[in-house]
Amino acid sequence: MSQTPTRPRRRQSKGMYILPSLFTTANMALGYYAILEVMHATLTDFWHLDNAAKAIGFAVLFDGLDGRIARMTGTTSEFGRELDSLADAITFGVAPAMLAWTWGFHLIPPMWLTQGQLHIKLTQLGAIASFLFLIAGASRLARFNITSNPQPSNPGRPGKKYFVGMPIPAGAGVIAAVVHFESGDPRAVFSPYTALAWSAMVATVGYLMVSTWRFYSFKDIDFRSRHPFRLIVLLAGLFALIFFFSKQMLFAIALLYMVSGVFWRLQWIFRRHHGPPPPPYKEASQAS
Repeated sequence: MSQTPTRPRRRQSKGMYILPSLFTTANMALGYYAILEVMHATLTDFWHLDNAAKAIGFAVLFDGLDGRIARMTGTTSEFGRELDSLADAITFGVAPAMLAWTWGFHLIPPMWLTQGQLHIKLTQLGAIASFLFLIAGASRLARFNITSNPQPSNPGRPGKKYFVGMPIPAGAGVIAAVVHFESGDPRAVFSPYTALAWSAMVATVGYLMVSTWRFYSFKDIDFRSRHPFRLIVLLAGLFALIFFFSKQMLFAIALLYMVSGVFWRLQWIFRRHHGPPPPPYKEASQAS
């Protein structure tokens, strides 16, 4: 009995490989736009800062789509990964660092103008905190690119379900969400104590990015499951709330995600002496 010859597996067209890169390019374009808006901001035209925060927020969405589309279409490539890292360094590293410094320190309220030395010191402190955020984000990207099986210091097995350290888009999202919550108005930083708190928060976000703490990755969400209806309804409701209450919702989502890593870390600290460590992770289980 003759066997039917198997057809060779059809290769993806070149156009399919361009599709994820288009989303990455949009991510980079939004980061460039955010930088331009920050440069145009003044104490009276502070709405430019709100536009920059919105651009970073949309870039977070595009960044999540490019990788998922590449995996769904089977068009992942080394070029795409490198381009995505470079785009992230600009959009989620440089842009939010400039936004954090300009909003919280550079555009000071008029009541501070008589306190020259204090203004200079706080501006310098803000520049240091913003640079720490930037270098932490770049280090986070470098570690992500070279590490194939990162081990979180929280309980639970590593794998695609969790990130090791806060991802840089989430870190940038925290900065953007706070600025957007205040509509970009730098008068929200109404005292030196507020500026100090802002610098501490920016530096804390940077530390969380280079930490080995566990953060949920959302990569286990499968839109191709048999019953995606509940997930679609949930996402539709979430997007509707963000559309009508963007300031409050994005602020809450960003801070809750940041606190989640701290929560898992504290849980591990309180429980590590009361139970056995998690079973060792095997590379084969990740591939299955």
